[in-house]
Amino acid sequence: MQGRFDPQRELLDVESVAGHLLPPGGVFAFLAAHRHELFPDELFADLFASGRGRPSVPVEHVASVLVLQTLHGLSDREAIEALTFDLRWKAACGLAITDTGFHPTTLTYWRRRLSASQHPERIFDAVRAVVDATGALAGKHRRALDSTILDDAVATQDTVTQIIAAIRRVAREVPDAAHVIATQARGHDYTQPGKPRIAWDDEQARAELVDALIGDAHRVLGHLPDQELGPAAAEAVGLLALVAGQDVEPAQGSDGTDGRWRIARRTAADRVISTVDPDARHAHKTRNRRQDGYKAHLVVEPDTGIITATALTPASGPDNSDATVGIDLLHRDLDQSPTTPETTPDAVEVLADSAYGTGDMLAALANAGHRAVIKPWPLRPPVPGGFTIDDFTIDETTGLVTCPNGMTAHITRTRNVTFGRRCRGCPLASRCTTSATGRTLRLHPHDALHRAHRAHAAAADFGEIYRRHRPMVERSIAWLTRGNRRLRFRGTRANDLWLSHRAAALNLRRLLALGLHRTTTGWAIT
Repeated sequence: MQGRFDPQRELLDVESVAGHLLPPGGVFAFLAAHRHELFPDELFADLFASGRGRPSVPVEHVASVLVLQTLHGLSDREAIEALTFDLRWKAACGLAITDTGFHPTTLTYWRRRLSASQHPERIFDAVRAVVDATGALAGKHRRALDSTILDDAVATQDTVTQIIAAIRRVAREVPDAAHVIATQARGHDYTQPGKPRIAWDDEQARAELVDALIGDAHRVLGHLPDQELGPAAAEAVGLLALVAGQDVEPAQGSDGTDGRWRIARRTAADRVISTVDPDARHAHKTRNRRQDGYKAHLVVEPDTGIITATALTPASGPDNSDATVGIDLLHRDLDQSPTTPETTPDAVEVLADSAYGTGDMLAALANAGHRAVIKPWPLRPPVPGGFTIDDFTIDETTGLVTCPNGMTAHITRTRNVTFGRRCRGCPLASRCTTSATGRTLRLHPHDALHRAHRAHAAAADFGEIYRRHRPMVERSIAWLTRGNRRLRFRGTRANDLWLSHRAAALNLRRLLALGLHRTTTGWAIT
Protein backbone atom coordinates (compact mmCIF):
# COMPACT_ATOMS: atom_id res chain seq x y z
CA MET A 1 0.00 0.00 0.00
CA GLN A 2 1.06 3.60 -0.49
CA GLY A 3 2.86 5.22 2.42
CA ARG A 4 1.92 8.71 3.56
CA PHE A 5 4.14 11.44 4.93
CA ASP A 6 3.45 12.40 8.54
CA PRO A 7 3.25 16.23 8.66
CA GLN A 8 3.94 16.20 12.40
CA ARG A 9 7.64 17.01 12.76
CA GLU A 10 10.02 15.22 15.08
CA LEU A 11 12.10 17.01 17.69
CA LEU A 12 15.30 16.63 15.62
CA ASP A 13 13.72 17.41 12.26
CA VAL A 14 16.56 18.79 10.13
CA GLU A 15 14.44 21.39 8.39
CA SER A 16 13.35 22.84 11.74
CA VAL A 17 16.79 22.69 13.31
CA ALA A 18 19.04 23.70 10.42
CA GLY A 19 16.77 24.62 7.52
CA HIS A 20 17.86 28.23 7.74
CA LEU A 21 21.36 27.16 6.73
CA LEU A 22 20.24 25.97 3.29
CA PRO A 23 21.20 28.46 0.57
CA PRO A 24 18.02 30.26 -0.55
CA GLY A 25 17.05 29.70 -4.16
CA GLY A 26 18.65 26.25 -4.27
CA VAL A 27 17.11 22.87 -4.98
CA PHE A 28 17.60 21.65 -1.40
CA ALA A 29 15.77 24.63 0.10
CA PHE A 30 12.99 24.40 -2.49
CA LEU A 31 12.32 20.70 -1.84
CA ALA A 32 12.47 21.25 1.90
CA ALA A 33 9.67 23.79 1.62
CA HIS A 34 7.60 22.59 -1.33
CA ARG A 35 8.20 18.88 -2.00
CA HIS A 36 4.62 17.98 -1.02
CA GLU A 37 3.11 20.53 -3.42
CA LEU A 38 5.47 19.36 -6.18
CA PHE A 39 4.95 15.62 -5.59
CA PRO A 40 1.50 15.08 -4.04
CA ASP A 41 0.48 11.57 -3.00
CA GLU A 42 -2.13 11.43 -5.76
CA LEU A 43 0.61 11.64 -8.40
CA PHE A 44 1.70 8.06 -7.63
CA ALA A 45 -1.60 6.56 -6.46
CA ASP A 46 -1.92 4.25 -9.49
CA LEU A 47 1.29 2.44 -8.50
CA PHE A 48 -0.44 1.18 -5.37
CA ALA A 49 -3.81 -0.11 -6.48
CA SER A 50 -4.12 -2.30 -3.41
CA GLY A 51 -4.68 -0.82 0.04
CA ARG A 52 -3.17 -3.86 1.69
CA GLY A 53 0.32 -4.68 2.79
CA ARG A 54 3.15 -2.79 4.38
CA PRO A 55 3.16 0.97 3.64
CA SER A 56 5.73 2.10 1.10
CA VAL A 57 8.24 4.87 1.58
CA PRO A 58 6.30 8.15 1.25
CA VAL A 59 6.03 9.46 -2.29
CA GLU A 60 7.60 12.83 -1.63
CA HIS A 61 10.65 11.16 -0.04
CA VAL A 62 11.35 8.87 -3.00
CA ALA A 63 10.57 11.49 -5.66
CA SER A 64 12.85 14.02 -3.95
CA VAL A 65 15.66 11.48 -3.71
CA LEU A 66 15.27 10.56 -7.40
CA VAL A 67 15.51 14.24 -8.38
CA LEU A 68 18.56 14.89 -6.19
CA GLN A 69 20.19 11.64 -7.29
CA THR A 70 19.99 12.48 -11.00
CA LEU A 71 20.90 16.12 -10.38
CA HIS A 72 24.16 15.12 -8.66
CA GLY A 73 24.86 12.00 -10.75
CA LEU A 74 24.94 9.49 -7.87
CA SER A 75 24.44 5.74 -7.78
CA ASP A 76 21.65 4.27 -5.64
CA ARG A 77 24.05 3.44 -2.81
CA GLU A 78 25.69 6.89 -2.97
CA ALA A 79 22.27 8.57 -2.94
CA ILE A 80 21.14 6.69 0.18
CA GLU A 81 24.47 7.44 1.88
CA ALA A 82 23.89 11.12 1.15
CA LEU A 83 20.33 10.82 2.49
CA THR A 84 21.70 9.25 5.68
CA PHE A 85 24.69 11.50 6.36
CA ASP A 86 24.11 14.78 4.47
CA LEU A 87 21.91 17.21 6.39
CA ARG A 88 20.95 19.01 3.17
CA TRP A 89 19.43 15.81 1.79
CA LYS A 90 17.63 15.13 5.08
CA ALA A 91 16.15 18.62 5.10
CA ALA A 92 15.08 18.39 1.46
CA CYS A 93 13.35 15.04 2.05
CA GLY A 94 11.82 15.87 5.45
CA LEU A 95 13.86 13.51 7.63
CA ALA A 96 15.14 13.85 11.16
CA ILE A 97 18.83 13.86 12.06
CA THR A 98 18.60 10.32 13.45
CA ASP A 99 16.70 8.84 10.46
CA THR A 100 18.68 6.25 8.53
CA GLY A 101 16.94 6.54 5.17
CA PHE A 102 15.96 3.36 3.31
CA HIS A 103 17.68 0.56 1.46
CA PRO A 104 19.20 1.39 -1.98
CA THR A 105 17.14 -1.33 -3.67
CA THR A 106 14.03 0.70 -2.86
CA LEU A 107 15.04 3.11 -5.63
CA THR A 108 15.40 0.18 -8.03
CA TYR A 109 11.91 -1.02 -7.07
CA TRP A 110 10.36 2.42 -7.62
CA ARG A 111 12.06 2.93 -10.98
CA ARG A 112 10.86 -0.48 -12.13
CA ARG A 113 7.27 0.34 -11.17
CA LEU A 114 7.46 3.77 -12.76
CA SER A 115 8.92 2.36 -15.97
CA ALA A 116 6.18 -0.26 -16.27
CA SER A 117 3.36 2.20 -15.54
CA GLN A 118 1.16 4.05 -18.01
CA HIS A 119 2.78 7.35 -17.03
CA PRO A 120 6.53 6.78 -16.51
CA GLU A 121 7.52 10.44 -16.94
CA ARG A 122 5.32 11.76 -14.13
CA ILE A 123 8.22 13.37 -12.25
CA PHE A 124 9.24 15.28 -15.38
CA ASP A 125 5.61 16.24 -15.99
CA ALA A 126 5.23 17.41 -12.38
CA VAL A 127 8.07 19.88 -12.91
CA ARG A 128 6.64 20.76 -16.34
CA ALA A 129 3.35 21.62 -14.62
CA VAL A 130 5.25 24.11 -12.46
CA VAL A 131 6.83 25.57 -15.60
CA ASP A 132 3.40 26.03 -17.17
CA ALA A 133 1.94 27.51 -13.97
CA THR A 134 4.66 30.16 -13.78
CA GLY A 135 4.04 31.25 -17.37
CA ALA A 136 7.76 30.89 -18.11
CA LEU A 137 6.92 29.60 -21.60
CA ALA A 138 3.99 31.94 -22.23
CA GLY A 139 4.27 33.47 -25.65
CA LYS A 140 7.54 31.68 -26.41
CA HIS A 141 7.43 30.78 -30.08
CA ARG A 142 10.77 29.03 -30.54
CA ARG A 143 12.00 25.51 -29.90
CA ALA A 144 15.54 24.20 -30.42
CA LEU A 145 16.18 20.52 -31.15
CA ASP A 146 19.39 18.58 -30.69
CA SER A 147 20.76 15.21 -29.61
CA THR A 148 23.85 13.77 -27.98
CA ILE A 149 25.37 10.32 -27.58
CA LEU A 150 25.44 8.82 -24.08
CA ASP A 151 27.87 5.97 -23.39
CA ASP A 152 26.30 2.65 -22.42
CA ALA A 153 26.92 0.89 -19.11
CA VAL A 154 28.32 -2.34 -20.59
CA ALA A 155 31.41 -3.51 -22.47
CA THR A 156 31.25 -3.91 -26.24
CA GLN A 157 31.54 -7.60 -27.11
CA ASP A 158 33.15 -9.28 -30.09
CA THR A 159 31.43 -11.99 -32.15
CA VAL A 160 32.86 -14.97 -30.24
CA THR A 161 31.87 -13.55 -26.85
CA GLN A 162 28.36 -12.73 -28.06
CA ILE A 163 27.66 -16.17 -29.50
CA ILE A 164 28.88 -17.99 -26.39
CA ALA A 165 26.91 -15.67 -24.10
CA ALA A 166 23.75 -16.02 -26.24
CA ILE A 167 23.93 -19.84 -26.20
CA ARG A 168 24.46 -19.84 -22.42
CA ARG A 169 21.45 -17.55 -22.05
CA VAL A 170 19.30 -19.92 -24.09
CA ALA A 171 20.42 -22.74 -21.78
CA ARG A 172 19.24 -20.73 -18.76
CA GLU A 173 15.96 -19.39 -20.12
CA VAL A 174 14.54 -22.03 -22.49
CA PRO A 175 13.12 -25.28 -21.07
CA ASP A 176 15.08 -28.40 -22.15
CA ALA A 177 17.60 -26.25 -24.05
CA ALA A 178 20.51 -27.37 -21.85
CA HIS A 179 20.12 -30.94 -23.10
CA VAL A 180 20.00 -29.78 -26.72
CA ILE A 181 23.16 -27.71 -26.25
CA ALA A 182 24.98 -30.59 -24.55
CA THR A 183 24.21 -32.96 -27.43
CA GLN A 184 24.33 -30.64 -30.46
CA ALA A 185 26.94 -27.98 -29.62
CA ARG A 186 30.47 -29.33 -29.92
CA GLY A 187 32.56 -26.24 -30.64
CA HIS A 188 32.90 -25.17 -26.99
CA ASP A 189 32.02 -26.19 -23.44
CA TYR A 190 29.09 -23.85 -22.89
CA THR A 191 28.91 -24.63 -19.18
CA GLN A 192 32.03 -22.49 -18.82
CA PRO A 193 31.96 -18.69 -19.20
CA GLY A 194 34.57 -16.78 -21.14
CA LYS A 195 36.37 -17.45 -24.39
CA PRO A 196 37.85 -20.79 -25.44
CA ARG A 197 41.58 -21.34 -24.95
CA ILE A 198 43.07 -21.25 -28.43
CA ALA A 199 46.06 -19.65 -30.08
CA TRP A 200 44.40 -16.29 -30.69
CA ASP A 201 47.34 -15.08 -32.78
CA ASP A 202 46.71 -17.99 -35.20
CA GLU A 203 44.36 -16.81 -37.95
CA GLN A 204 43.44 -20.39 -38.94
CA ALA A 205 42.53 -21.29 -35.35
CA ARG A 206 40.34 -18.22 -35.05
CA ALA A 207 38.56 -19.03 -38.32
CA GLU A 208 37.91 -22.63 -37.22
CA LEU A 209 36.52 -21.45 -33.88
CA VAL A 210 34.13 -18.96 -35.51
CA ASP A 211 32.93 -21.62 -37.95
CA ALA A 212 32.35 -24.08 -35.09
CA LEU A 213 30.46 -21.58 -32.93
CA ILE A 214 28.18 -20.50 -35.77
CA GLY A 215 27.48 -24.14 -36.56
CA ASP A 216 26.63 -24.76 -32.90
CA ALA A 217 24.22 -21.84 -32.85
CA HIS A 218 22.42 -23.06 -35.98
CA ARG A 219 22.13 -26.63 -34.67
CA VAL A 220 20.82 -25.43 -31.30
CA LEU A 221 18.20 -23.23 -32.98
CA GLY A 222 17.19 -26.09 -35.27
CA HIS A 223 16.83 -28.69 -32.50
CA LEU A 224 15.03 -26.68 -29.82
CA PRO A 225 11.69 -28.29 -28.86
CA ASP A 226 8.61 -26.91 -30.57
CA GLN A 227 6.92 -25.21 -27.63
CA GLU A 228 5.28 -22.00 -26.49
CA LEU A 229 7.95 -19.70 -25.07
CA GLY A 230 7.62 -17.05 -22.42
CA PRO A 231 8.91 -13.50 -22.95
CA ALA A 232 12.39 -14.16 -21.49
CA ALA A 233 12.86 -17.42 -23.39
CA ALA A 234 11.63 -15.92 -26.67
CA GLU A 235 13.99 -12.97 -26.26
CA ALA A 236 16.91 -15.35 -25.61
CA VAL A 237 16.18 -17.40 -28.75
CA GLY A 238 15.73 -14.26 -30.87
CA LEU A 239 19.00 -12.81 -29.59
CA LEU A 240 20.89 -16.00 -30.44
CA ALA A 241 19.48 -15.99 -33.97
CA LEU A 242 20.48 -12.34 -34.34
CA VAL A 243 24.07 -12.56 -33.10
CA ALA A 244 24.64 -15.79 -35.04
CA GLY A 245 23.90 -14.02 -38.32
CA GLN A 246 24.85 -10.35 -37.98
CA ASP A 247 28.65 -10.67 -38.13
CA VAL A 248 29.23 -13.65 -40.44
CA GLU A 249 29.06 -14.58 -44.10
CA PRO A 250 29.64 -17.81 -46.06
CA ALA A 251 33.30 -18.84 -46.08
CA GLN A 252 35.36 -18.40 -49.22
CA GLY A 253 34.26 -20.94 -51.79
CA SER A 254 30.98 -21.64 -49.96
CA ASP A 255 27.53 -21.07 -51.41
CA GLY A 256 25.99 -20.66 -47.96
CA THR A 257 24.43 -24.12 -47.83
CA ASP A 258 27.36 -26.25 -46.66
CA GLY A 259 27.58 -24.77 -43.15
CA ARG A 260 30.97 -23.06 -43.52
CA TRP A 261 31.20 -19.53 -42.11
CA ARG A 262 33.65 -16.72 -41.47
CA ILE A 263 33.63 -13.22 -39.97
CA ALA A 264 32.08 -10.85 -42.49
CA ARG A 265 34.22 -8.15 -44.09
CA ARG A 266 31.74 -5.45 -43.07
CA THR A 267 29.79 -4.18 -40.06
CA ALA A 268 26.06 -4.75 -39.84
CA ALA A 269 24.08 -1.53 -40.08
CA ASP A 270 22.17 -2.05 -36.81
CA ARG A 271 24.64 -4.34 -35.04
CA VAL A 272 23.92 -5.55 -31.52
CA ILE A 273 27.13 -4.80 -29.62
CA SER A 274 26.42 -6.61 -26.36
CA THR A 275 24.22 -9.48 -25.21
CA VAL A 276 24.15 -7.86 -21.76
CA ASP A 277 22.42 -4.78 -23.21
CA PRO A 278 20.95 -5.70 -26.61
CA ASP A 279 19.57 -2.17 -27.13
CA ALA A 280 23.00 -0.47 -27.17
CA ARG A 281 24.40 0.41 -30.60
CA HIS A 282 27.45 1.79 -32.39
CA ALA A 283 27.17 5.51 -33.07
CA HIS A 284 28.98 7.90 -35.40
CA LYS A 285 28.12 11.42 -34.26
CA THR A 286 30.88 12.64 -36.59
CA ARG A 287 33.10 10.87 -39.11
CA ASN A 288 36.00 10.64 -36.65
CA ARG A 289 34.13 10.32 -33.36
CA ARG A 290 32.81 6.84 -32.56
CA GLN A 291 30.86 5.89 -29.46
CA ASP A 292 28.74 3.00 -28.25
CA GLY A 293 25.48 3.54 -26.40
CA TYR A 294 22.29 5.53 -26.77
CA LYS A 295 21.14 8.85 -28.16
CA ALA A 296 19.41 11.44 -25.98
CA HIS A 297 17.04 13.75 -27.89
CA LEU A 298 16.00 17.11 -26.44
CA VAL A 299 13.58 19.92 -27.21
CA VAL A 300 14.59 23.17 -25.49
CA GLU A 301 12.96 26.58 -25.24
CA PRO A 302 15.99 28.72 -26.18
CA ASP A 303 15.19 31.90 -24.24
CA THR A 304 14.84 30.18 -20.85
CA GLY A 305 16.83 26.97 -21.35
CA ILE A 306 13.86 24.90 -20.16
CA ILE A 307 13.85 21.33 -21.55
CA THR A 308 10.31 20.79 -22.81
CA ALA A 309 10.55 17.18 -24.07
CA THR A 310 13.04 14.30 -24.03
CA ALA A 311 13.45 10.86 -25.55
CA LEU A 312 16.19 8.26 -25.41
CA THR A 313 16.70 5.78 -28.25
CA PRO A 314 19.37 3.35 -29.44
CA ALA A 315 22.22 5.30 -30.99
CA SER A 316 21.61 4.14 -34.57
CA GLY A 317 18.86 2.91 -36.87
CA PRO A 318 16.48 4.69 -39.27
CA ASP A 319 13.71 4.90 -36.65
CA ASN A 320 16.08 6.62 -34.24
CA SER A 321 17.44 9.37 -36.49
CA ASP A 322 17.41 12.95 -35.22
CA ALA A 323 14.72 14.06 -37.65
CA THR A 324 12.41 11.07 -37.09
CA VAL A 325 12.50 11.36 -33.31
CA GLY A 326 12.49 15.17 -33.47
CA ILE A 327 9.14 15.26 -35.29
CA ASP A 328 7.45 13.16 -32.61
CA LEU A 329 9.13 15.04 -29.75
CA LEU A 330 8.05 18.42 -31.10
CA HIS A 331 4.45 17.27 -31.48
CA ARG A 332 4.49 15.85 -27.95
CA ASP A 333 5.90 19.08 -26.54
CA LEU A 334 3.37 21.34 -28.21
CA ASP A 335 0.46 18.99 -27.50
CA GLN A 336 1.11 19.07 -23.74
CA SER A 337 1.51 22.85 -23.61
CA PRO A 338 -1.35 24.91 -22.12
CA THR A 339 -4.02 25.56 -24.74
CA THR A 340 -4.77 29.19 -23.97
CA PRO A 341 -4.06 31.64 -26.80
CA GLU A 342 -1.67 33.59 -24.59
CA THR A 343 0.61 30.57 -24.00
CA THR A 344 0.44 28.58 -27.23
CA PRO A 345 1.52 30.41 -30.39
CA ASP A 346 -0.01 29.40 -33.70
CA ALA A 347 3.40 28.94 -35.33
CA VAL A 348 6.71 27.93 -33.80
CA GLU A 349 10.21 28.60 -35.08
CA VAL A 350 12.10 25.31 -34.93
CA LEU A 351 15.89 25.67 -34.69
CA ALA A 352 18.14 22.71 -35.43
CA ASP A 353 21.30 21.65 -37.25
CA SER A 354 21.42 19.94 -40.63
CA ALA A 355 20.76 16.48 -39.16
CA TYR A 356 17.13 17.58 -38.82
CA GLY A 357 16.90 18.97 -42.36
CA THR A 358 15.26 15.92 -43.95
CA GLY A 359 12.39 16.22 -46.36
CA ASP A 360 10.02 14.50 -43.95
CA MET A 361 10.95 16.93 -41.19
CA LEU A 362 10.49 19.98 -43.42
CA ALA A 363 7.16 18.60 -44.69
CA ALA A 364 5.91 17.93 -41.14
CA LEU A 365 6.81 21.44 -40.02
CA ALA A 366 5.21 23.00 -43.11
CA ASN A 367 2.00 21.01 -42.64
CA ALA A 368 1.81 22.13 -39.00
CA GLY A 369 2.37 25.76 -39.97
CA HIS A 370 5.75 26.03 -38.24
CA ARG A 371 8.82 27.83 -39.54
CA ALA A 372 11.98 25.76 -40.02
CA VAL A 373 15.15 27.56 -38.94
CA ILE A 374 17.20 24.47 -39.72
CA LYS A 375 20.64 24.50 -41.22
CA PRO A 376 20.18 23.09 -44.76
CA TRP A 377 22.11 20.18 -46.16
CA PRO A 378 25.21 21.37 -48.03
CA LEU A 379 25.21 20.99 -51.81
CA ARG A 380 28.27 19.31 -53.31
CA PRO A 381 28.65 19.85 -57.07
CA PRO A 382 30.26 17.06 -59.14
CA VAL A 383 32.88 19.58 -60.25
CA PRO A 384 34.42 21.87 -57.59
CA GLY A 385 32.93 25.32 -58.07
CA GLY A 386 30.56 23.98 -60.73
CA PHE A 387 26.78 23.74 -61.07
CA THR A 388 24.66 22.34 -58.23
CA ILE A 389 21.12 21.05 -58.43
CA ASP A 390 19.84 24.55 -57.62
CA ASP A 391 21.20 25.72 -60.99
CA PHE A 392 18.69 23.45 -62.75
CA THR A 393 15.07 24.51 -63.26
CA ILE A 394 12.64 21.81 -62.20
CA ASP A 395 9.00 21.85 -63.30
CA GLU A 396 7.09 19.18 -61.40
CA THR A 397 3.90 19.96 -63.36
CA THR A 398 5.34 19.10 -66.75
CA GLY A 399 7.92 16.67 -65.40
CA LEU A 400 10.77 18.48 -67.12
CA VAL A 401 14.17 19.66 -65.89
CA THR A 402 16.13 22.40 -67.68
CA CYS A 403 19.91 22.54 -67.35
CA PRO A 404 21.97 25.77 -67.20
CA ASN A 405 22.54 25.48 -70.98
CA GLY A 406 18.81 25.36 -71.70
CA MET A 407 18.56 21.61 -72.47
CA THR A 408 15.58 19.72 -71.05
CA ALA A 409 15.11 16.14 -69.84
CA HIS A 410 12.19 14.20 -68.36
CA ILE A 411 11.81 13.13 -64.73
CA THR A 412 11.43 9.34 -64.55
CA ARG A 413 9.10 7.48 -62.21
CA THR A 414 12.04 6.88 -59.88
CA ARG A 415 12.73 10.63 -59.96
CA ASN A 416 15.97 10.33 -61.92
CA VAL A 417 16.88 12.83 -64.64
CA THR A 418 19.41 11.75 -67.29
CA PHE A 419 20.73 14.28 -69.80
CA GLY A 420 22.97 11.75 -71.55
CA ARG A 421 23.77 12.74 -75.14
CA ARG A 422 22.45 16.27 -74.55
CA CYS A 423 25.74 16.97 -72.74
CA ARG A 424 27.84 16.18 -75.83
CA GLY A 425 29.46 19.31 -77.12
CA CYS A 426 27.94 21.43 -74.34
CA PRO A 427 30.18 24.46 -73.65
CA LEU A 428 29.29 24.23 -69.92
CA ALA A 429 30.03 20.51 -69.52
CA SER A 430 33.35 21.11 -67.77
CA ARG A 431 31.51 22.99 -65.02
CA CYS A 432 28.67 20.47 -64.79
CA THR A 433 29.94 16.88 -64.81
CA THR A 434 32.97 14.66 -65.18
CA SER A 435 30.94 11.69 -66.48
CA ALA A 436 31.41 10.61 -70.08
CA THR A 437 27.71 9.72 -70.25
CA GLY A 438 26.50 13.18 -69.17
CA ARG A 439 24.91 14.68 -66.07
CA THR A 440 22.40 12.67 -64.05
CA LEU A 441 20.20 14.10 -61.27
CA ARG A 442 18.43 12.17 -58.55
CA LEU A 443 15.56 14.24 -57.20
CA HIS A 444 14.44 13.89 -53.62
CA PRO A 445 10.68 13.30 -53.13
CA HIS A 446 10.64 16.62 -51.23
CA ASP A 447 12.96 18.40 -53.67
CA ALA A 448 10.72 21.48 -53.86
CA LEU A 449 10.75 21.82 -50.07
CA HIS A 450 14.53 21.49 -49.96
CA ARG A 451 14.93 24.16 -52.64
CA ALA A 452 12.59 26.56 -50.88
CA HIS A 453 14.34 25.91 -47.58
CA ARG A 454 17.79 26.60 -49.03
CA ALA A 455 16.50 29.85 -50.50
CA HIS A 456 14.99 30.79 -47.14
CA ALA A 457 18.28 29.97 -45.36
CA ALA A 458 20.13 32.42 -47.60
CA ALA A 459 18.17 35.33 -46.11
CA ALA A 460 19.98 37.54 -43.62
CA ASP A 461 17.44 37.13 -40.80
CA PHE A 462 17.76 33.31 -40.94
CA GLY A 463 21.42 33.34 -39.94
CA GLU A 464 20.85 36.00 -37.31
CA ILE A 465 18.05 34.03 -35.61
CA TYR A 466 20.00 30.77 -35.84
CA ARG A 467 23.18 32.17 -34.31
CA ARG A 468 21.35 34.08 -31.60
CA HIS A 469 18.94 31.42 -30.31
CA ARG A 470 20.24 27.95 -31.12
CA PRO A 471 23.35 27.96 -28.82
CA MET A 472 21.12 27.53 -25.76
CA VAL A 473 20.37 23.92 -26.70
CA GLU A 474 24.11 23.24 -26.75
CA ARG A 475 24.32 24.69 -23.25
CA SER A 476 21.41 22.52 -22.11
CA ILE A 477 23.18 19.43 -23.45
CA ALA A 478 26.34 20.48 -21.59
CA TRP A 479 24.27 20.69 -18.38
CA LEU A 480 22.72 17.30 -19.14
CA THR A 481 26.01 15.46 -19.73
CA ARG A 482 28.20 17.13 -17.12
CA GLY A 483 29.39 14.18 -15.03
CA ASN A 484 26.66 12.02 -16.59
CA ARG A 485 27.95 11.07 -20.04
CA ARG A 486 28.02 7.39 -19.08
CA LEU A 487 24.65 5.81 -18.35
CA ARG A 488 24.08 3.68 -15.26
CA PHE A 489 21.38 1.32 -16.53
CA ARG A 490 20.79 -1.28 -19.23
CA GLY A 491 18.03 -1.06 -21.80
CA THR A 492 16.17 1.76 -23.50
CA ARG A 493 13.30 1.92 -21.03
CA ALA A 494 15.41 2.25 -17.88
CA ASN A 495 17.73 4.84 -19.42
CA ASP A 496 14.82 6.82 -20.90
CA LEU A 497 13.35 7.06 -17.39
CA TRP A 498 16.72 8.30 -16.09
CA LEU A 499 16.83 10.93 -18.83
CA SER A 500 13.38 12.26 -17.90
CA HIS A 501 14.42 12.48 -14.24
CA ARG A 502 17.66 14.25 -15.16
CA ALA A 503 15.76 16.75 -17.30
CA ALA A 504 13.26 17.32 -14.47
CA ALA A 505 16.08 18.06 -12.03
CA LEU A 506 17.77 20.45 -14.48
CA ASN A 507 14.47 22.22 -15.18
CA LEU A 508 13.84 22.67 -11.48
CA ARG A 509 17.30 24.13 -10.98
CA ARG A 510 16.80 26.39 -14.00
CA LEU A 511 13.43 27.62 -12.70
CA LEU A 512 15.00 28.48 -9.36
CA ALA A 513 17.70 30.45 -11.19
CA LEU A 514 14.88 32.37 -12.90
CA GLY A 515 13.32 33.20 -9.51
CA LEU A 516 10.79 30.42 -8.87
CA HIS A 517 8.78 30.91 -5.67
CA ARG A 518 5.40 30.05 -4.17
CA THR A 519 2.69 32.68 -3.68
CA THR A 520 -0.77 32.51 -2.22
CA THR A 521 -2.16 31.94 -5.71
CA GLY A 522 0.37 29.40 -6.96
CA TRP A 523 3.79 29.19 -8.62
CA ALA A 524 5.51 32.28 -9.99
CA ILE A 525 8.90 33.49 -11.14
CA THR A 526 10.45 36.82 -10.36
